[in-house]
Amino acid sequence: MIGKISGIIEYRGTDHVLIDVRGVGYIVYVSDRVKAGLPTNGEAVALFTDLLVQETNLQLFGFNSLVEKEWHRLLMTVQGIGAKASMAILGTLGDEGVSRAIALGDWNAIAKAKGVGPKTAQKVILDLKDKAPAVMAMGGTLAENLESDVLEPVEAPARKRVAAPKANPAQPEALSALGNLGYAPGDAAGAVAEALGAQPDLQTAGLIRAALKLLAPKE
Repeated sequence: MIGKISGIIEYRGTDHVLIDVRGVGYIVYVSDRVKAGLPTNGEAVALFTDLLVQETNLQLFGFNSLVEKEWHRLLMTVQGIGAKASMAILGTLGDEGVSRAIALGDWNAIAKAKGVGPKTAQKVILDLKDKAPAVMAMGGTLAENLESDVLEPVEAPARKRVAAPKANPAQPEALSALGNLGYAPGDAAGAVAEALGAQPDLQTAGLIRAALKLLAPKE
């Protein structure tokens, strides 16, 4: 399994790029969002990858973060969602957008992706809702992980009581998302308050992710 590619971009097509890794060229399929953020030809690039193995074909897909890669793998477990539809969803929403849509049960956001109808979008929400907390708590981009030289989620810190922070507009939506994911109101409110106490200016996606890390079972 090829889990990560680091090399030089040789060229880019409509839905893929060719990355030269020490003289070997790898065709890596990427979403429009990922492609737009890549450096120019001849420059270095690093992407997380997932290898799709079919009877007559091998395809390598590239992602900026572990969360995006994991959503791609999970999206393809939903009936009616193949690699093309998964990349369309991620290209439209990004990893944080997918996390937010599934946490809030917003199937309309999923349905905005090309080739994804309302029924399929609703099935995505139903099938992946229970898996959202673990994926959203992962967080981190490739650059952030490479800086620490670790490709694993950071261990959550010990819980502690904190004073209620100044109101943040992301707070109600984060509480709603955690409620939709099955967390008790008191637990959700405590985790959100603690997360905002540490980082008062968190946006919705970051706040949900931080709260999920605090709510994760401690080993």
